[in-house]
Amino acid sequence: MSVFWIFNAICVIFMLMGNPKQQSLEAWLASRRKAMVQEQIAARGVSDERVLAAMEKVPRHRFLPKHLWDEAYDDGPLPIGYGQTISQPYIVAYMTEQLALSGDEKVLEIGTGSGYQTAILAELAKEVYSVEIIPELGHRAARILKELGYTNIHVRIGDGYRGWPEEAPFDAILLAAAPDHIPQPLIDQLKEGGRMILPVGEYYQDLVLIRKTPEGVVKESQIPVRFVPMRGEAERSHPPKKK
Repeated sequence: MSVFWIFNAICVIFMLMGNPKQQSLEAWLASRRKAMVQEQIAARGVSDERVLAAMEKVPRHRFLPKHLWDEAYDDGPLPIGYGQTISQPYIVAYMTEQLALSGDEKVLEIGTGSGYQTAILAELAKEVYSVEIIPELGHRAARILKELGYTNIHVRIGDGYRGWPEEAPFDAILLAAAPDHIPQPLIDQLKEGGRMILPVGEYYQDLVLIRKTPEGVVKESQIPVRFVPMRGEAERSHPPKKK
């Protein structure tokens, strides 16, 4: 066998092996991700197996700057620029579980942000429509989601207060930013039998689960949370007056 063929064979072997340092990093991150699911999420009561599997599969670090990768699986939110954050993993899992997704749903997300919550939803639903008001974040998230191979996600740059009317109705809606009231256009775009989960409030916020039933809209406060405020029309609109 010639030296040329021996050299090529060695090159192929090294390409198949990959970069040992990169493999070591990915293995460490995967172990951190598994621990995150067990210690931060399942231990706090999230029990939907599909949600837990999605949280263990989706690489949260990919949605963060590289200098934050060592913090990617810590128990808290992290900055992603433009005054926004990637949500605490437990809150992402909790909100997702509240939607009770089975895999056939059409989901609307308001606030793409980093794209992490979007990816979790895409693992569990048929189609995800996501609206982001900050162009730089929306474009970056769309690029990362494409790199990760998602084909069932549609990202739009715009104000999410009025949803995505041409694609309505939706089986489920999730808001990743807090208005001080529940936007009526989003309730209108929720399919009967559907669920919406969102943080509501100014400084003090609660997660609110909304179910649209034949008898009307049912609202249930869940847990206290702290999200960035919803921007755009949500800041200019006021809660409807109670009759």
